[in-house]
Amino acid sequence: MHVATTPTPVAEDLEHYRRELAGYCYRMLGSVFEADDAVQETMLRAWRGLDRFEGRSAVRSWLYRIATNVCLDMLRGRQRRARPMDLGPSSVTEAFTGEQFAEHAFVVPIPDGRVVPDGDPAEVAAAKETIRLAFVAALQHLPARQRAVLILREVLRWQASEVAELLDTSVASVNSALQRARATLASANIDDARLQPADADQQALLNRYVDAFERYDVSTLVTLLRDDVVQSMPPYSMWIRGADEVGRWLLGPGSGCRGSRLIATAANGCPAFGQYRVDPNGGHAPWGLVVLEIADGTIIGLHTFLDTRLFAVFGLPPHLDD
Repeated sequence: MHVATTPTPVAEDLEHYRRELAGYCYRMLGSVFEADDAVQETMLRAWRGLDRFEGRSAVRSWLYRIATNVCLDMLRGRQRRARPMDLGPSSVTEAFTGEQFAEHAFVVPIPDGRVVPDGDPAEVAAAKETIRLAFVAALQHLPARQRAVLILREVLRWQASEVAELLDTSVASVNSALQRARATLASANIDDARLQPADADQQALLNRYVDAFERYDVSTLVTLLRDDVVQSMPPYSMWIRGADEVGRWLLGPGSGCRGSRLIATAANGCPAFGQYRVDPNGGHAPWGLVVLEIADGTIIGLHTFLDTRLFAVFGLPPHLDD
């Protein structure tokens, strides 16, 4: 007698889920580097466990169970990642001391192409909203299991019963964790940086920004910023607020940016640029990844991540020749 069996997933089936797993792990961990490690570990564990896969759950659910366990293991005993704005009050240019925090203290950006799905514009917009720097930083305030529950229920739209099965817990426990997670997020100020459509007006603003920055026309650049714009530069702990203060920064400690070039990319649902400073040996060398937050036709956030490893992650050139 022939007994029907569920086909065992093969490598191609596993790879199909890599992008959405990257988005899940990134929201859990707050770092593109750790998300990459988590996805690789998930795929490795899945590959090793193919012969034990019994087909009682879908491949997708099985992979998410593995990814969740990987992320929970990575988060165990670890301090949360944050933005400089979450760690203390704003400062002024004259108070800059150069104090830096370790890389693991901060949320690290991720390329849109690693996590944003192709196709349906509504799904693309929703995915971008839930990788915003402010949203990802707010997620880090949640205990790890609450974080998983909120992402699976609110972002990925899983049913409570599916999440309960994945976490080996009850539906009541899932609903309770979701309620507590929602209350924590409600207290975080993340609505101000809601994404703006990437339309012709935004592109014109970005063109003016690039032109002013590369000419180092600080007076013009400041006019593109909202009065209460926020600037941060991880791993520096200091951050500043106000268009005039940003202008003072650019003409003071930031004056080494004069002569820089910018190469466009996209990070965390926002326009971004690889910034290359003048290289004394010729051309321009990687300096930082600049993520711009835009609202109502002005720039409300300037966040420069001074980790040149990000240039390879974002597919940016390792050097610009003259």
